Amino acid sequence: MKNRVAKWTLTLMAVGAVWVIVSPAFAQETGPASGTLIGPGAAKLGGAVGAGLVVIGGAAGIGRVGGSAVESMARQPEAAGKVNTAMIITAAMIEGATLFGVVVGLLAVLIAK
Repeated sequence: MKNRVAKWTLTLMAVGAVWVIVSPAFAQETGPASGTLIGPGAAKLGGAVGAGLVVIGGAAGIGRVGGSAVESMARQPEAAGKVNTAMIITAAMIEGATLFGVVVGLLAVLIAK
């Protein structure tokens, strides 16, 4: 079950990232009756979806790291200090990557013309 959720999360993150990258390339002036999702609305939607998916992925990653660390500390209490340190460092790295992804997504929303 966990592998399935991880695969879906990664797939959705990839789709959101592609949308954020590709949608500004198609941002051109279109008429109101065009009926297509091309323009500044698509760029804003892509950035918002991408930022949301990054947050979901980061939360899943930190949750998985935390759960594994607690399970590891329960199995070997004498190694709790080392596991806790490694868990905090890993969670900080995941949080940094998540923050970067959210900033990029929100910049796509704010810069879209």
